Amino acid sequence: MKFSEKILPRLDEVRGGDGKWTAKCPAHDSQNASLSISEVSDAVPSDATITSKEHTPIAHGSQATKLVELCKGLEFFHSDDGEAYVTLKRSDHRETWSLRSKDFRDYLALKFYRRHRRTPGGLTIDEALRTLSGKARFDGAQRPIALRVAGRNDTIYLDLCNARWQAVEITATGWRVVDPPVRFVRRRGMVTLPQPTRDGSIDPLWSLLNITDPQARALISGWLIAALRPRGPYPVLVLQGEMGAAKSTVARMLRALVDPSIAPVRTVPRTESDLLIAARNSWVIALDNLSGLPLWLSDALCRLATGGGFSTRELYTNLDEVLIEVQRPCILNGIDDICTRDDLIDRAIIVNLEPIPETARRPETELWQAYDSIRPAILGALLDAVVTALRRLPDVCLDRLPRMADFAQWVTAAEPALGLNDGAFMAAYSASRRSAVEDALEGSAVANALRKMMDKQERWDGTATSLLAHLDSLFDPKLPRSKSWPKSARTLSSALSRLAPSLRSVGIAVTRHRSAATRRLTIERISKGSSFPSRASPVAPGAPNRRDAWMPIGERHDASRGLEPALELPRNSHGDAYDGNDAERT
Repeated sequence: MKFSEKILPRLDEVRGGDGKWTAKCPAHDSQNASLSISEVSDAVPSDATITSKEHTPIAHGSQATKLVELCKGLEFFHSDDGEAYVTLKRSDHRETWSLRSKDFRDYLALKFYRRHRRTPGGLTIDEALRTLSGKARFDGAQRPIALRVAGRNDTIYLDLCNARWQAVEITATGWRVVDPPVRFVRRRGMVTLPQPTRDGSIDPLWSLLNITDPQARALISGWLIAALRPRGPYPVLVLQGEMGAAKSTVARMLRALVDPSIAPVRTVPRTESDLLIAARNSWVIALDNLSGLPLWLSDALCRLATGGGFSTRELYTNLDEVLIEVQRPCILNGIDDICTRDDLIDRAIIVNLEPIPETARRPETELWQAYDSIRPAILGALLDAVVTALRRLPDVCLDRLPRMADFAQWVTAAEPALGLNDGAFMAAYSASRRSAVEDALEGSAVANALRKMMDKQERWDGTATSLLAHLDSLFDPKLPRSKSWPKSARTLSSALSRLAPSLRSVGIAVTRHRSAATRRLTIERISKGSSFPSRASPVAPGAPNRRDAWMPIGERHDASRGLEPALELPRNSHGDAYDGNDAERT
């Protein structure tokens, strides 16, 4: 009788008698076997030491130790979040793997087999990985890792995910395919990008996407350029249209230009943890066929767009928490109005797709063959646009900065390479934002009632309770109320806080007055598009750049970064300062 390799490493004690040995395994207490000395010699590795129970067993040169020694020459390091990685040489290139990955486990098993002509047990690999992980975390250096897109100094790298682990190096003077100096990691499901070609154009893409509107083309081009930037903010691209508008196909084609995947579009994640896993494993998040958004998902997408911390349990068996700061480009598509909350609308690019006539439809096989044939040239054209953006960005200065200011400046810098006239993108972006705000206000019962009230007066003062009673009186009692209609002054106050930026854009300013004894509201008419009431005092003359008057506190540009300092806030007729961000009185 011989013990399997899974049992041998777990022997608890081995006792000797006259010519016989008894071995006990803690996992098999009931199985005591009598072995001859020769059988024990065959079953136990020749380099193992068997001692009596009175002595501590020592396994000299165990399988796990040999496995660790086989990894000499590999570079072990850790990322800023403490995860262990290894960089190894493979023929003519190098690769970076996570020590948790299945690829590295398979690599260890194969390496051990090639050296010793025997397979290591699962416990052996686990023990070796624990040692190697400690080596990476405590002896190894801390290095940044990247997924698909990376930045280093003034250079951008785009991982092609090909067999040679090559990337496109993009600078202000041009682009080329290189062996990247940054540590890219590959996640399961990532697909190779085509080898880009030069002197390409993005124009052939529009015939395949059935997009004829120049503003929609400018917005989609801007999103593609932003997705090739290693840092955000990234606007959420929302594709809306009726059935037959090819929304899913457009989403797949756009993603394949930047971050192709085996599963290009996904269903709605069930939890924020599922969304976090998707963001860690993909550069672009594409959600398909949405019918509205739950509140938690709307808030999570806002954090993905402009940056925010996510937390989740590492394992269900311990108390460790994973904290991740992540930004990702996102694509959403659906028939209904997907963005209904003002905070997501402020971060979104909404494109309405026209339905495709039956006479203009093409077989899907033919469509994708045509797409694959032009994809290398389109990718090359996008890379040319990134080169132009890098070169022109230091000289770009917009008169007014929207919420996604860095995005707007980046795409404006790339306009010549995208075939856009100066200012064409900002014109399209501003028009899209106005349309989205108007759609959101039309879908809000509170906003509609407030606009109806202010059509007949210039100013209203009072408490939230009296405002709710006044708005209730405007409704026809015979008509049913909306389910979203506030039932308390607190709910109305929260709704006004969210609607305040959109209401200002259509000429209604909501101001709060708070004291120890009272909470009052002032609602007054202002000029459309103005950030402040018309009676606000103007910005001090001689200010270096008036655009800061429309920027929220904390987001104003600092002179130390080569831009203008924040200006003094304008005030309304009551002397209340406006911060341009919400309706709160400062």
